[in-house]
Amino acid sequence: MKKILATGGTGYIGSHTVVELIQSGYEVDIVDNLFNSKATVIDEIFKITGKKPKFFKADLLNKEEISEIFANNHYDTVLHFAGLKAVGESVEKPLLYYRNNIEGTVNLLEIMQAHDVNEIIFSSSATVYGVQESPEYIETMQTGVGISNPYGRTKYFIEEIIKDQAIANDNFKAILLRYFNPVGAHPSGLIGEDPNGIPNNLMPIIMRVSDGRIPELSVYGNDYPTEDGTCRRDYIHVVDLAKGHTVCLNHLEKGVKIYNLGSGAPNSVMEIIAAFEKASGEKLPYKIVGRRAGDLAEFWANANKANKELNWSTELSIDDAMRDTINFLKNNKGK
Repeated sequence: MKKILATGGTGYIGSHTVVELIQSGYEVDIVDNLFNSKATVIDEIFKITGKKPKFFKADLLNKEEISEIFANNHYDTVLHFAGLKAVGESVEKPLLYYRNNIEGTVNLLEIMQAHDVNEIIFSSSATVYGVQESPEYIETMQTGVGISNPYGRTKYFIEEIIKDQAIANDNFKAILLRYFNPVGAHPSGLIGEDPNGIPNNLMPIIMRVSDGRIPELSVYGNDYPTEDGTCRRDYIHVVDLAKGHTVCLNHLEKGVKIYNLGSGAPNSVMEIIAAFEKASGEKLPYKIVGRRAGDLAEFWANANKANKELNWSTELSIDDAMRDTINFLKNNKGK
């Protein structure tokens, strides 16, 4: 069984994937700088799985630290989640994002090469597609054109860097996973989305409105050409997403493979609000405000390739995601 290193493994998607990996029999170590996560996640992973992953508090920008981890431990595969991910912040601080996300990844790839680790699964994003004529995104579409923010461009540049490394190294195996809007939490209620600082994504904002940390939700525009006028996005339960990463370990081959992971069925902002209200039994205060620059009316994943080649598809619904989110909120109240 492969030995895995998960960079950013205490983060939202990383932690859920680590749980799935351990439950599938893999041995997993985590490296994370805890910039946007908490060390207590390690204890929660232990409560869920009965196994505590080895944890290294280290930063990918510190090559010496990361090199030492690789020198002292054998890894077969790296699952690379680490990176800054706030779209708005990336517009305000582009150099921070380019240095952290791109330089951190180059450091990681150089260290992997030095220690003959030739397998990587990269946590990419649907943002690499930029603006497309069709709202249904498929892997064969051109990427890198019309990306509206530095965060998305870092994902695109990293994809290209990994492709180039695969050309240079005949033994290199990579899978790029492009996903859309992860939501939900682990059904145990022990881990979920809890970003440090001010959240940018819809669900963590809804969570903070629900528990009173934010007075109301701002809905950016209700005049889009959609059924209810609000933006539609492809929301995927984080446990489904974690399972998607896990199955990829059996499908690594020389070169680069690319997969969309999504539900293929978009929901509008108002539909997400309604689903949360239904699950919680409470009304969510919100106001309609002006459109946000760069927001597209709608887009979603065509995940047929992952369905066919990985035998993977989503199993959990938006209602499941809302139930698990509320369970996580209740379990972590006051923490």
